[in-house]
Amino acid sequence: MNQPGEQTVQERRRADSTGAGGSESGQRHRGESGLNLKPSGRTSGAAAAALEERTAAQAAGQTVGQTSVEDPVFSCRDVNVYYGAKHALKNVTIDVARKQVLAMIGPSGCGKSTFLRCLNRMNDTIPGARVTGSITLDGLDIHDKRQDVVQIRARVGMVFQKPNPFPKSIYDNVAYGPRIHGLARGRADLDEIVCTSLQRAGLWDEVKDRLTGPGTGLSGGQQQRLCIARTIAVQPEVILMDEPCSALDPIATARIEDLIDELRASYAIVIVTHSMQQAARVSQRTAYFHMGDLIEVGETDRVFTNPRHRLTEDYITGRFG
Repeated sequence: MNQPGEQTVQERRRADSTGAGGSESGQRHRGESGLNLKPSGRTSGAAAAALEERTAAQAAGQTVGQTSVEDPVFSCRDVNVYYGAKHALKNVTIDVARKQVLAMIGPSGCGKSTFLRCLNRMNDTIPGARVTGSITLDGLDIHDKRQDVVQIRARVGMVFQKPNPFPKSIYDNVAYGPRIHGLARGRADLDEIVCTSLQRAGLWDEVKDRLTGPGTGLSGGQQQRLCIARTIAVQPEVILMDEPCSALDPIATARIEDLIDELRASYAIVIVTHSMQQAARVSQRTAYFHMGDLIEVGETDRVFTNPRHRLTEDYITGRFG
């Protein structure tokens, strides 16, 4: 017969063995303590469901997350882009919400800028490019032969990676679009459009005394804001931004990011960025692209704190590559 002390030790060993073996009580205790991973490598509860969703989506090659939104400004379904024989974008389905910022992230060459150019038919200008699938703007197919591509690009403005002011005065840079689209009935109307656009771009106070000076004489950050003013002067519905801060210093970048936050009250904005910090700061939804596929899309906070696809998680945590 065991002594009392010996019996206590044996009972303790049996209890430890039972807990390590993954008994129901041991698993429940670990789950309540917030640990998802068991010594056996199995998951439970929400973690198991998330793993199952992730595995199924990866196996099926489907996009993880909510691709559709209520009352979208853009609705894209099964969009493919080919550059000759190269299949650059593969069956992308996603909506762009009104008065929100959609950030597109992913490694170089993954299809972000290619998709961005689909939204205002800039791929039409590339020899050998071919786009299939459906892209609708306010419910109308942008590839319909009855659609005027010039009008589409007026409704869907674009700000490029490198500031590209026209070799004209600051005033004429902003006035150019309203003039060719007939948005001003006279000089007074044009003056008002230029003034308002520069104010909304946060540039008016810096240039109001030199409107006749060359736009190319401004600093890099000022030139980018001038390009934004030029874009919004034609009253677009959507603003596309292709890495708008990549050539700017941190102070100019902060100004542009503040401007994006202000502009989303009036416009839908789609931004391509290699800075995940920038995506987290300025966007409400984030889409992750990888090798031509749209891997995951969802609310920015959720995508960055709880990515549901392994490729998204690897990219965000720096394990990609």
